[in-house]
Amino acid sequence: MTTAEDIMHRGAQWIPVHETLDRAAQLMRELNVGALPIGDSDDRLCGILTDRDIVVGCVALGHDPAKVTAGEMARGTPRWIDAGADVGEVLHEMQEHQIRRLPVIDGKRLVGMISEADLARHLTDDQIAGWAERVYARSGTTR
Repeated sequence: MTTAEDIMHRGAQWIPVHETLDRAAQLMRELNVGALPIGDSDDRLCGILTDRDIVVGCVALGHDPAKVTAGEMARGTPRWIDAGADVGEVLHEMQEHQIRRLPVIDGKRLVGMISEADLARHLTDDQIAGWAERVYARSGTTR
């Protein structure tokens, strides 16, 4: 059985809720990622911050990314998957909620992230096609 842990990208890092968006962007550049999980002071997942969130939700609105925090950008119910979850559960979670990045948690610790690129490296063409059809066709937008 292939698990979330088998396909995830290891080394994901939290961005604290109090950290500013300019620092988040710098961390994304350093880690070469397009998204960071947002964690509170108890290391609980509060959301995910994407590079697009910073541009569209802050900069394009004329806000200063040095004054807006990651926590202010956290919206909705954060989604995650257990490291031991079967890849079918991973696909279901991402499809059901139309998300393209999924934090992987093991014992309340962030251990990795699953992105579209991770799926592409580990799944069959049919699995990828089915996933993309359900995530992109229903959403009508890019996230």
